[in-house]
Amino acid sequence: MALKPATRLRKICLALPDATDVVMRRGPSYRIADKIFAVERLHEGATTLWCKVPPGSQAVLTGADPRRFFVPPYFGPKGWIGVVLDASVDWKEVAALVERSYRLVAPKRRRREVT
Repeated sequence: MALKPATRLRKICLALPDATDVVMRRGPSYRIADKIFAVERLHEGATTLWCKVPPGSQAVLTGADPRRFFVPPYFGPKGWIGVVLDASVDWKEVAALVERSYRLVAPKRRRREVT
């Protein structure tokens, strides 16, 4: 039986060095050194991942596939992207986005530990 998107996302996030999860009112957040690198949210009825991306990536991703990528409210102006976690999601791509977000917010010593 396939894992639920939220379960798969949690496994990806918590596999990173010293990552923790904190339950928030609107869903879990995933953190390194108390800095959020990913959140799970319901957005327009779908389970979604919100994560930080490098400058310029937000426009590229939303322009390439606006049904799958979106600018999340509140987080979007800070350089975050939203990803719809539906049946057709590429979990390798999700893992790469989560890892990149982790690297963008993690302390230097932790960034080196991610392979």
